[in-house]
Amino acid sequence: MKLALASIVLAALGLTLYAAEQSVFGRWTAAELRTRDAALSKKVGPDHSARETLADYGDHRFRLLYRDADGLPEQHDQIVDIVFVQSGEGTLQLGGTMVGKRAGSGSGEFVGTRLDGGERHSLLAGDVVHIPATIPHSFLVPAGKHITYVLVKFPAK
Repeated sequence: MKLALASIVLAALGLTLYAAEQSVFGRWTAAELRTRDAALSKKVGPDHSARETLADYGDHRFRLLYRDADGLPEQHDQIVDIVFVQSGEGTLQLGGTMVGKRAGSGSGEFVGTRLDGGERHSLLAGDVVHIPATIPHSFLVPAGKHITYVLVKFPAK
């Protein structure tokens, strides 16, 4: 009897540990994102942006960003960005040469003062963009406008 009880306890404990290792489900409704968008628009900092992490799963994360002016160019050597435009409009400048390139917040992360050359892609609500690792990029926002997007960051292969 004790052996059977111990087996049940160990099995239950094993299931609990297994469940803890599983990914956590995440969902953000369109209504919730609109509410968060409105809240971020009131928290814009000196860099003309506001952001919040929606979820961090260790090897990838979801962030919501609001911009009301051009952002500094950035480059991630080991990170891929997926962008889901939620509201507003802007332009993604992709590629080219990063001027004033300096180390950013982490290993293989860089920021600059501007991008020379590259391609420009108009962005509107509903657009989805894949930005490969190692490609410098910058979000440009017309005067008096804004852009809000969900950003998914994950490691490049």
